[in-house]
Amino acid sequence: MRISRRTAMGSVLAAAAMPSAFAAAKPVTYLLPAPATLPAFLPFQLAQKRGYFAANGLAVTFEAGRGGADVAKQVGVGNADLGGGVGETSMIVRPNGLPIRGVAMLGQRPLFELVTRKAVNVRKIEDLRGKTLGVSSYQDTAYYALLAVLAARGIKRTELQIQQVGVGGVTQLMIAKSLDGIMAVPEWSESIEAAGVPLDFFPIDKIFPAMAQAIMASDKIIKEKPEVVGGCVKAVLRAIRDCMADPRSAAKDYVAAVPVHAGKEQEIERILRRYVADVYHTDPPSALGRFDPERLRTVQTFYLDNKIIQRAVPINDLYTNQFVS
Repeated sequence: MRISRRTAMGSVLAAAAMPSAFAAAKPVTYLLPAPATLPAFLPFQLAQKRGYFAANGLAVTFEAGRGGADVAKQVGVGNADLGGGVGETSMIVRPNGLPIRGVAMLGQRPLFELVTRKAVNVRKIEDLRGKTLGVSSYQDTAYYALLAVLAARGIKRTELQIQQVGVGGVTQLMIAKSLDGIMAVPEWSESIEAAGVPLDFFPIDKIFPAMAQAIMASDKIIKEKPEVVGGCVKAVLRAIRDCMADPRSAAKDYVAAVPVHAGKEQEIERILRRYVADVYHTDPPSALGRFDPERLRTVQTFYLDNKIIQRAVPINDLYTNQFVS
C-alpha cells in the first residue's frame, strides 16, 4: 500500500508534536483523605483512566493523607495542589487560619451514614449510649459528622466509646464484632454485609444536612492556578456523570485501572450503584458540583451551637461555584 507524501508528512508532524503536548501538561498533586485504591475515589481513577485530566492539560498524581481535616491542612500550607474532604471540611479548618474552600461538591447526599450491627439492637440514635463506635481517624470528617449526629440527639461524647481504628479497622472490627457501629462509606457497608454481618442503616441527612465528598483548594491556588482547579473539577464531574449513566462500564474501567480489584467487577459495580443512588444523586442533575450556601449556613450553625467548631466564618469564604458549569 502506497502512502502519500502529504499523509506521511502529517504523521511526522503529529509525532513531533506529541512530546510538546505531553510537556505542556501541568503536574498536579491531588491529596486524597485515604488510600487511592478505595472505591470511594472511583471517579478520580476513572477520570485518570479515561484521559479526562489529560484532556484538561493536567498530569495528576494521587497521594494519600490521613483524613479530610489533615488533607485540608496539607493543601492549606501548600504541600498539595488540591485535595479531598467533604462539603463541611472548610468550616472545620478555616477558623484555624487555613485558607481552604470547597470548589466542587461530588453529589447532593452525605458521603457517610451510620451503620450498626443488627445484633446490637440499635433501633434509634439514642440507643447508641454505652455502645462502641469506630471511625478511621479523629482527623477524618466522618468523626465530626458523628459528633454532630450525637449532638443532634442530645448524646454526650462521654456516654459512649468512639475508637480511632484506621481505614482497614472499620470493616475488620465490625466483622470481628469488636465494634457496634461505624460511620460508613458505601464500600464498607458492602464488605461487612458480604462477610455475613447484617447491618442496620441510619442515613444521617435525616438528622442534619451533612454533605458529600468535595474537592478543596487553597485561596492561593484558586487565584494563581485557576486553570488547574477548573480542569480538575471538570474531569472529576465528567467521570461522575459517566458513573451515573453507565455504572457497569465505569466499574469495568475502574478495575482495569486499579489492579488490586482485579476480578471484582461485579462487587465494584454494586458499590458504585450505591454511590449513584445514595451520594451522587443530584436534583436537578445540572446542579451536580455546586455548593448550596444555605445548606452550608445550616451546617455551620449546627456545628457552632454544638461546640464542634469554636468559631464561624463568612459563608462565602467556605466555597466557590466558579469552576462548576
